[in-house]
Amino acid sequence: MISILILTLNEEANLPGCLESVKWSDDVVVFDSYSTDRTVEIANSLGARVVQRTLDNWAAHQNWANENIEFKHEWVFYLDADERMSDELKNEIEAIAMDPGEDRVAFYCGRRNYFMGRWIRHAYPPSLIMRFFRPQKVRFERLVNPTPVIDGPHGYLREMFAHYNFSKGMSEWFEKHNKYSQMEAVECEKALQRKDSRYKGIVSRDPAVRRKSLKSLSFSMPCRPLLRFLYMYVLNFGFMDGLPGYHYCRLLAIYEYMIVIKMKEIRRQKSGLSM
Repeated sequence: MISILILTLNEEANLPGCLESVKWSDDVVVFDSYSTDRTVEIANSLGARVVQRTLDNWAAHQNWANENIEFKHEWVFYLDADERMSDELKNEIEAIAMDPGEDRVAFYCGRRNYFMGRWIRHAYPPSLIMRFFRPQKVRFERLVNPTPVIDGPHGYLREMFAHYNFSKGMSEWFEKHNKYSQMEAVECEKALQRKDSRYKGIVSRDPAVRRKSLKSLSFSMPCRPLLRFLYMYVLNFGFMDGLPGYHYCRLLAIYEYMIVIKMKEIRRQKSGLSM
């Protein structure tokens, strides 16, 4: 009824829990980027089928999956290995997949982000990301944190999945976000150079369009790291998440600073200057 797509790279610690949460599906595909640990072994032993491809960038990787993997079912739900499907979300997407009159081709979904044993409910509320879709109707853009281009109407799911973003520890989080920040810096510079005209979407009634426009607007704002901290910790009531919320807001502000300083580096390199 629903195929599951799980992206992996050295996820032997996270993969068993992820696979356990989707064991109800008869078509689970682990899309692996040539892991060097026991990821593939675990996937095979738990009944998933493995497809491998070297990761170049996130949009190209996900587009390749949509175009080349033969899913058993019309509908696909995508998860990362550090994410877990909930029973409530499973029931909701099954009802959609069983509805012959459903004309929407993709659905955005929220996620509960956990840090230091706590759901960061306020500082980082469930952001809407497109995860449930008909593969032939969706393409992705951007090197990192890809955004979907949807060929048809889309909808929004009520239920959410769980995300354990720090499951591999703080060092891995910093290593990963060091790479992400480089790709984000490149994308930010591209948006600024083409004078991205999506700002009009800020007043859109569609949450996904509004979020995309606000992100575009943020590229040109001064003091972005400080503004992000204040937005998450004060305006979003992140202080209500206790000490984990404070630390989480500080980490996201650091990530924002990494993007900003790498954008400056890109500009200096283009001018023939060094850092």
